[in-house]
Amino acid sequence: MHANPFTDRELECRLKAVRQDMAARDLGLILLSTPENIFYLTGLDHWGYFAPHLLLVPADDQMVLITRSMERVTIENQVRNALSEGHYDSGTAADFAVRHLQNRPTANRRQSAALEQAEEAIEALPGIQRRIGVETWSAGHSYGVGSALREHLEGVDWIDITGLVDKLRPVKSPEEQAMMRRAAAAGDAGTQAAIAAIHDGAKEADVAAECLAAMTRAGGTPPGFGPFIRPDARIAEEHTTWGDGVYRSGERVFLKIAGCVSRYNAPQGRIVHIGAVPDADAAMAEISKAAFPAILDGLHPGVTAADVNQSWQSIVDAAGMPHYRRHHCGDLVGIGFPPSWTGGNRVTGLRHDSDLVIQEGMTFHAMSWFNETGRGDYFASNTVLLGPDGAEVLTKTPMGPLIA
Repeated sequence: MHANPFTDRELECRLKAVRQDMAARDLGLILLSTPENIFYLTGLDHWGYFAPHLLLVPADDQMVLITRSMERVTIENQVRNALSEGHYDSGTAADFAVRHLQNRPTANRRQSAALEQAEEAIEALPGIQRRIGVETWSAGHSYGVGSALREHLEGVDWIDITGLVDKLRPVKSPEEQAMMRRAAAAGDAGTQAAIAAIHDGAKEADVAAECLAAMTRAGGTPPGFGPFIRPDARIAEEHTTWGDGVYRSGERVFLKIAGCVSRYNAPQGRIVHIGAVPDADAAMAEISKAAFPAILDGLHPGVTAADVNQSWQSIVDAAGMPHYRRHHCGDLVGIGFPPSWTGGNRVTGLRHDSDLVIQEGMTFHAMSWFNETGRGDYFASNTVLLGPDGAEVLTKTPMGPLIA
């Protein structure tokens, strides 16, 4: 989280693909506000996305990135393919975008050759601003941002382009696959350190500290989610993590931990039993481990996510649990900014009702999860890459049963 991780060629290919879609939709300009998508096209990797960013992508000119003025140095250090414009906190990114599109001078532009080029680029916008695409389902496109754009720009056809860039991100390039492998290795280091730290009397906070330290030393950077490390009493809580308690013999500890490198997240999940594994959980662990390969076997280019889910469910049914259903047996992962490793505020899952077509190069958090079955509980998950030779498990920590 301190440098642009992408080559010029990588960024050029992505922008070309976006502009091809823009041409197909007859769009002269799009405004991107999703942090993951701005990062995908520019490589800007920082914490500053808490404040709205707008990336103006014209059909045939240089991109313009609008942020708070104080981000100038970071952008100069990281962004090579977009001009940057900054606003003071008395204004907003939306105000600045409106000024651009109205072709009005701004009071606080940085006076530099780059900004003079930006002004020239923006001069071309009025002629193509009749059809402008915006991401209406985006963390960066608040009601206020949308209102400011619509209220102050007349004669514009606003086109919802939610998903235009997102649909390019699931298939990972060789550069991205290398980052996913590094993220998986960092996640393994953190998961294994957490497992080693768990014992009767261990503090929840100490286990979390060992996990975070190991991931960091292994080259990891802050993940989009978690890590989720929970005691038995809160094991069914989906998105909570460690507290101030102490682990005790006879309890279970839930781990769902993502290694992260350059915003690429590689999650895995495990259950750790302190002292011994109850017979019911041991039996469920065998079902979980038998069902997991069915996900891998089901992942082939051209099948749907629903087909993959059915592959997993068939093992569950054969184990005598046709009543047991989960909302999915995995989801797409990759670029993820807090608070998510799923790439935004939506989850693209391997669901029973999904028509997502599986493609080579996709990466998944594949989950064989059994909770509140009435016959025992178990959970194991891994990050999986669909490569030319089939599904490859990137996370290597043993699936258990794990006893501390």
